[in-house]
Amino acid sequence: MANPGTIVTVCTANICRSPMAEALLRHALRAQPEPLKSWKVVSAGVAARPGDRVSENSVTALKKVGLDIKAHTSQPLTRKLIEDAVAILCMTESHRAMIQIGFDPAPRNVYLFREFMPRAADKEIGDPFGGSLAEYEACRDEMVEAIPSLVEFLKELAGKR
Repeated sequence: MANPGTIVTVCTANICRSPMAEALLRHALRAQPEPLKSWKVVSAGVAARPGDRVSENSVTALKKVGLDIKAHTSQPLTRKLIEDAVAILCMTESHRAMIQIGFDPAPRNVYLFREFMPRAADKEIGDPFGGSLAEYEACRDEMVEAIPSLVEFLKELAGKR
């Protein structure tokens, strides 16, 4: 059974997208009433090595919006993280597929970070790894754009628990 209020953001190596998503979502949830305010947000990667440093452009992109992730180090997605998660939020459909294929039984609570956006919106967040700071900022902005609809989904999820 999942622990109340643990959310896992997931990307490939846990050094670009998911650490940014973790920090942005944690920040957004702090402004919400309980129980969301107390929910724990962590990040992991489907192909992460433990202990890799977060990309410098991810640090800079978030520093520009007042969030500090320079102490983040990567971790692989584990069975324990999946079991503890109320929601697992991926960046792409391939991440979701890797999780559903790689874990038995396949978790049912795997979503895309942008899944709850209006229909016309692109649901996937591309990998900025190796790209310019502008690409990382665009990635950050895609996450920020998704947060209001994601928070609404999490409110509904909290109400069902």
